[in-house]
Amino acid sequence: MRKYFGTDGIRGRANGVITPELALKVGQAAGLVFQRGDHRHRVVIGKDTRLSGYMIETALVAGFTSVGMDVMLLGPMPTPAVAMLTPSMRADLGVMISASHNPFEDNGIKLFGPDGFKLNDDVERAIEALIDGELHKKLAGPRDLGRAKRIESAHARYIEFAKRTLPRNVTLDGLRVVVDCANGAAYRVAPETLWELGAEVIAIGVDPDGFNINHDVGSTAPAALAAKVRELRADIGIALDGDADRVLIVDEKGQSVDGDQLMAVVARSWKDDDRLTQPGIVATIMSNLGLERFLGGIGLGLARTAVGDRYVLEHMREHGYNLGGEQSGHIIMSDYATTGDGLVAALQLLSVVKRQERPVSEVCHCFDPLPQILKNVRYRSGTPLQQDAVVTAIAHGRERLGETGRVVIRPSGTEPVIRVMAEGDDRSLVTEVVDDIVDAVAKAAA
Repeated sequence: MRKYFGTDGIRGRANGVITPELALKVGQAAGLVFQRGDHRHRVVIGKDTRLSGYMIETALVAGFTSVGMDVMLLGPMPTPAVAMLTPSMRADLGVMISASHNPFEDNGIKLFGPDGFKLNDDVERAIEALIDGELHKKLAGPRDLGRAKRIESAHARYIEFAKRTLPRNVTLDGLRVVVDCANGAAYRVAPETLWELGAEVIAIGVDPDGFNINHDVGSTAPAALAAKVRELRADIGIALDGDADRVLIVDEKGQSVDGDQLMAVVARSWKDDDRLTQPGIVATIMSNLGLERFLGGIGLGLARTAVGDRYVLEHMREHGYNLGGEQSGHIIMSDYATTGDGLVAALQLLSVVKRQERPVSEVCHCFDPLPQILKNVRYRSGTPLQQDAVVTAIAHGRERLGETGRVVIRPSGTEPVIRVMAEGDDRSLVTEVVDDIVDAVAKAAA
């Protein structure tokens, strides 16, 4: 168990869990862990648009410079842009200040190594040990302190990178695109990228004020996007989350398309083009059984991992896959990026739409998803999943669904919640199974 790091960096309430004191120590500890060799060390820092980003950014700068690292500040930038720019700018470390799809009251710190990949558990443990250690004994001397400066070219560099993920002969001419940037990190780069590629762009969720990130906009609240797509008769809607590492698509009818369907579209396209490095893709235990059956029908496999894009990516790297992701819209295309990139995933879909010259609703309907029910049970403390009544309820649910369905129970990695999910061909049976397990967990948690 790690004390500070969860499934996606360090995350919590701003000025509650994520305090200036913690950010200072994270900067010092991470800076010390990544000082390897006698060269001048440097770190790039990006952030989303939360008010607390100013506070955390300043504390991190103090931490890194106090151990002798130079800091390059990118300003509001998508998480995948930070991951891309870290090796591009020969930085020893990359930092993204964001709580992703959470409300503005939360914030977080994500770290990337010099290769642009998220840190593994061992490195995170090493950083935690230093955070709780005697950091004051390891500070740089007065002559060895770091410097900080803002990088003005970061946005243009990321836009060019995103455009280069499409073949040279592909443009978005003739497409009317509504893009919802969740009042978050991509509010500048996403609309500009789509426009430069030739699309007619209508942008919403591009007026951040420090408080409105993810508020009734973005991939977790697609109703506004769907309404705008229908109103303007657009060809497609693209919804990003607060740090733009995930995407949700809305078709021309205003219907949502999740990450499972998006992975199916890209998997089939890449298979036809002989671009898959393995005969399959990687997804998590939460991806719909319908996706697995669809892939099997076209000769591809589905490898499943624990929830979290870092675990998807670890499996991809270990076994040589170049496509994976999550139902929530984290799509990882390792030919281009070291983490989920919502904008790049949307561009890959748009290239398929242009090539097939079919509506998005047709392109993105690869399979009928099986009924899938997910409910959350909040608890205060303890281990309700280990209670005998809960264990029995879970076993009984799996027995009832048999081989035609699945039950997935997991504690959240970011909040005190147990997620109960089941899926199968019979919706009423799936609902009964979930409700029975939820009741057992709720009683144990009480």
